[in-house]
Amino acid sequence: MGALRKAGAVPIRHGHVARAAAWLLAAFSAFATTPSMAGGFLRADGTRIVDERGEPVILRGVGLGGWMLQEGYMLEMPGAGTQRSIRARIVDLIGEAKAEAFYQAWRDNHVTKADIDALAAWGFNHVRLPMHYALYTAPVSEEPVPGQQTWREEGFRRTDELLSWLKANGMTVVLDLHAAPGGQGNDVNIADRDPAAPSLWDDGANRDKMVALWRRLAERYKDEPAVAAYDILNEPNWGFHDAADRNGCKESGNAPLRELLQRTTRAIREVDTRHIVIIEGNCWGNNYRGVLDEGPWDDNLVVSFHKYWNGTGRDSIAELLALRDRWKLPLYLGETGENSNDWYARTVALAEGEGIGWAAWPLKKIRYNNPLQIEPNPAYARLLAYWAGNGKRPTADEAEHALMTLATRDIRFEYNLVHPDVVDAWLRAPHADRAVPFRDHRIAHDGGIVAAVDFDMGRDGVAYHDTNSANESGKPRVDWNPGKGYRNDGVDLARDASGWRVVDMQPGEWMQYTIAVDRAGTYGLDLDGRGTVRLRVNGTTPVDLRVGEPVDIPLLAGRNTLVVEALVPDMELRALHFSAPSR
Repeated sequence: MGALRKAGAVPIRHGHVARAAAWLLAAFSAFATTPSMAGGFLRADGTRIVDERGEPVILRGVGLGGWMLQEGYMLEMPGAGTQRSIRARIVDLIGEAKAEAFYQAWRDNHVTKADIDALAAWGFNHVRLPMHYALYTAPVSEEPVPGQQTWREEGFRRTDELLSWLKANGMTVVLDLHAAPGGQGNDVNIADRDPAAPSLWDDGANRDKMVALWRRLAERYKDEPAVAAYDILNEPNWGFHDAADRNGCKESGNAPLRELLQRTTRAIREVDTRHIVIIEGNCWGNNYRGVLDEGPWDDNLVVSFHKYWNGTGRDSIAELLALRDRWKLPLYLGETGENSNDWYARTVALAEGEGIGWAAWPLKKIRYNNPLQIEPNPAYARLLAYWAGNGKRPTADEAEHALMTLATRDIRFEYNLVHPDVVDAWLRAPHADRAVPFRDHRIAHDGGIVAAVDFDMGRDGVAYHDTNSANESGKPRVDWNPGKGYRNDGVDLARDASGWRVVDMQPGEWMQYTIAVDRAGTYGLDLDGRGTVRLRVNGTTPVDLRVGEPVDIPLLAGRNTLVVEALVPDMELRALHFSAPSR
């Protein structure tokens, strides 16, 4: 398993950082579809975002989820997923002081300049920074003087450092208030909300603090063009009129939301007249009923929406497009992701076809469907088992070792798995009807082996075809890859002791392989697996054969393409074995 697995999801290991980093820059430079943006402030101009020269800009970015604000699913945490609940479990095992050391180490290592350098090399031009307000200001309940604001340097310092990394790469940041004082919705994980305490909407002091924080941020960054925009409230989800409408999806007035967005914008404009202000509707950013009924209240507004687990046709964003066209405001797809590569490519093609910028969610987590994947240490897995009720309680030393290894090593860029197929899906595949190799498959004069899971990269119908290539069910956690690893395409994969293989292929499903051959000739091909396939070599007349029956195929010197199509149900394929050409 080791060699095959490490070959596909590219790891960068300690001691090999310089060599691996150089390889990554070369390997992914072809994906870069957007040059660094020209200096100067971005602004809204009709339905487009433009630079200081008036040239349209497409924001292509990634959300840095999990860095300043943890969500339980990114850590595979069982049960409640708020950061406060995660921290409470950690404190229970190692105490408050060591828990604080863990969180400092987490923020030190989760995002570093190496992450930003890689994003720029791949072709992303901005990041969206999900901020936890408590890194910038004290909670209302901890203020020494009620009504006054205590500022905390931790959040501002880390934002400044991120800006230095971005500016070194010609990139920008969208500042996103992800966790507002008190919490902005009943989806408590995304805002670290304590349901036992007053929410953002229940307590005016929480709203005062939010407004004051944005004024403070605007004071600090008013002259910083590397800040692309202020996204003033992430995914509000609250039933203002009907408490039973917990996430505000049926809300028709949204008056408290509109008032807070207007009030925050006014506070920003008292000190900063240049930066874009991004607004989000109710129902996780998508319900704008009532919000803009009286028209825009600022001449530099952008309307954000979020898109998950639905179709990718123009009809899927029709309401947002109508809102854009009515009020002549740009749209920004502030979050999208948690799906398959094919869905990513189709979603980006939809957005960019309408001139809409986007930010993928997230950069990394302990799962396979993002550009980077965290591989946790074995001791952390035992810790998760304990929290899930399936293992014994670790000692304080054991728990500290697991947690600090996670925070100082596992989450760092150089120890993450890089998924080139995911990067390709966000940046190249949306604009290409041509597949590219997942790996450099080079067949020497004496033959070679190609792993079946290393088929080409590209959209469904371009690099492969599978009957279930994405999750468009309207619900999370619908699988397109039951193996939940190695690749994020809509091809069924499974893993056993000998490695990853393609499984459950149905008639009509296929995969393409691009191989480079040193010497032209007629090579032997033996497929390792089971079933019956149709084989096409370089677009020639197909040949039907049973898996395991060797066949001779002519290959040209240089680039060749092979398409392997299933003809029977439940076919499996592990590898393609090429033997030396006949003399």
